[in-house]
Amino acid sequence: MNVVEMRGITKRFPGIVANDHVDLTIKQGEIHALLGENGAGKSTLMNILFGLYQPDEGEILIKGKPVRITSPTVANELGIGMVHQHFMLVEPFTVTDNIILGAEPTKGGVVQRRQAEQKVKELSDRYGLRVDPKAKIRDISVGMQQRVEILKTLYRGADILIFDEPTAVLAPQEIDELIEIMHHLVREGKTIIFITHKLKEIMRICDTVTVIRRGKVIRTLPVKETNEKELAALMVGREVSFDIDKKPAQAKEPVLEIENLTVKDARGVEVVHGLDLTVHAGEIIGIAGVDGNGQTELIEAITGLRRAQSGTIKLKGQNITNERPRKITESGVGHIPEDRHKRGLVLDFDMGENIVLQTYYQSPFSKGLALQYPEIYQYANRLIEEFDVRTPDVYTPARALSGGNQQKAIIAREVDRDPDLLIAAQPTRGLDVGAIEFIHRKLVEQRDKGKAVLLISLELDEVLKLSDRIAVIYEGKIVGWVDPKTATEEQLGLLMAGSTTEAEVLA
Repeated sequence: MNVVEMRGITKRFPGIVANDHVDLTIKQGEIHALLGENGAGKSTLMNILFGLYQPDEGEILIKGKPVRITSPTVANELGIGMVHQHFMLVEPFTVTDNIILGAEPTKGGVVQRRQAEQKVKELSDRYGLRVDPKAKIRDISVGMQQRVEILKTLYRGADILIFDEPTAVLAPQEIDELIEIMHHLVREGKTIIFITHKLKEIMRICDTVTVIRRGKVIRTLPVKETNEKELAALMVGREVSFDIDKKPAQAKEPVLEIENLTVKDARGVEVVHGLDLTVHAGEIIGIAGVDGNGQTELIEAITGLRRAQSGTIKLKGQNITNERPRKITESGVGHIPEDRHKRGLVLDFDMGENIVLQTYYQSPFSKGLALQYPEIYQYANRLIEEFDVRTPDVYTPARALSGGNQQKAIIAREVDRDPDLLIAAQPTRGLDVGAIEFIHRKLVEQRDKGKAVLLISLELDEVLKLSDRIAVIYEGKIVGWVDPKTATEEQLGLLMAGSTTEAEVLA
């Protein structure tokens, strides 16, 4: 039985056709992947199905009946729920408060919180989500927050669940748990639409895949009849290399030297403990670790965004510990932040303004107190073309771009400043295979120019492929060094989990 049929769906925005007469059919009880490049139109199509956008042309049928989905409320009534890539949760609220928000059970004008908590617990237990209904969102992990988003859709009675890039912010163990949850949901009769760039996950999770390129459906086929290489070619319109072509590193003088560094998190808890790390010119050092082991605080201490409690951070022999972020940037540090929205962009600024965020106060972009917009836009146009940032023009707000194109704009800005140390935190999070190939090449180019590159990534295959040496972080310390030419993902995973036996093997 077809539970969703989208026929001839067309959606236009100023300067772009996001969906061009798209046909999509989703069968009952399947996990159906939507695969495409950044900006291909996948999320737009699903936002139409969820009622966030209205199509300019086309029709939608749910279980064979034509419907008009004018809002998410209508979508919920039709049994459609959406788990968004960027979670829509109120951090000071409890899990239950977030789940019932807008659909609170009341009696005599009083919210029946205990009744709601019981229902949330029953749903959580039924689907193996293991969520504490009384926990506050700010106190739970990213993976657990995603489970809350799933519970929100189930609480509202969704039978068709849309997952938008659900693994983009998860550690490997959390991805495994999410996959089990998805299979559990399907066994219970749910249908899942899975938006992703990750080919391995499609091969592992999905029954059917529809490839979208530049707003058009290229092909729909059973997953068991295809492979990663064919899907990559369908997605980007050319063959994609999964191998990283790089020569052996020519490591030179130390660029970043960290000694006995201690850093506390926002709650005042010490999360980096006496950490030592050296990165040389001409090498890529990868930091591997389960999310939440001090990586974020380490990066923030290096870049001046968080104070170090003790220890020293030196750049080319100069002490930059607890210096202002601008001084650190001007000293020769480039930073591709792990959260592009909070740290990388001002979403309501246009693309030209975002590309000069680090240099707007310098010539030729400013003269006295006045910004020189012709020079800013000329420079931004060059970078947008060079780094293949898909945007209608330089005047478009950053908010209007897909996540992958936002990321490419940040990387363009940081790489073009030619820093001595480039910190790349989750640099390919949310990017398609074509963009990943491009970003990897840019990082290797920086290394080959004699720059020091510090790579922090939750993608183990990325760390293994790109790094010349790998430092494993566990509970805020570097617990071992790994040679990427000989280590496996399994060995690395054990070391990341704190296995001292594995540390001895790989030492």
